[in-house]
Amino acid sequence: MGTRAMDDVDVVTRAVLTASRLLVAVSARSLAAVEEGVTLPQFRMLVVLSTRGATKLVTLADLLQVAPSTAMRMVDRLIAAGLADRQTNPDNRRETLLRLTEEGRRTVEHVTARRRAEIAEIVERLTPGQRAALIEALTAFNEAGAEPPAPAADDPEVYPLGWVDSVAARDA
Repeated sequence: MGTRAMDDVDVVTRAVLTASRLLVAVSARSLAAVEEGVTLPQFRMLVVLSTRGATKLVTLADLLQVAPSTAMRMVDRLIAAGLADRQTNPDNRRETLLRLTEEGRRTVEHVTARRRAEIAEIVERLTPGQRAALIEALTAFNEAGAEPPAPAADDPEVYPLGWVDSVAARDA
């Protein structure tokens, strides 16, 4: 690879890192508004439960790429906060499934809505040409990283953070 190509890769990498800092800040601010004080890893777990429904602990840990003991501690905190609960698997009474409570579901929806609104405010500051260029660049970037598209604002299926499913699909 030539020097020019490496320079381009470095410039793009730095721009993406800067954008990722902005997006992490948006995520942190959207979570800060949650009264329960949910951390980003806990929110990831809520999102998985939101998108997959009732899930076994081992599966949840695998999807989040954490140890089952770490997942159990996270679950215990979410249960204590009233955001998740345990239920016996109706198909196998020896198994316990974890699921969101209504409060947990509202939390995912609230955080997602706040995140979407703040990102929309930033995008509104761009010119139409910049928006088109951003769509093209981010679409290519997301495809290269095997990240599924986020849903439209009016889509009833809420997948606010797709990294769990994209990691599972890539590893399958």
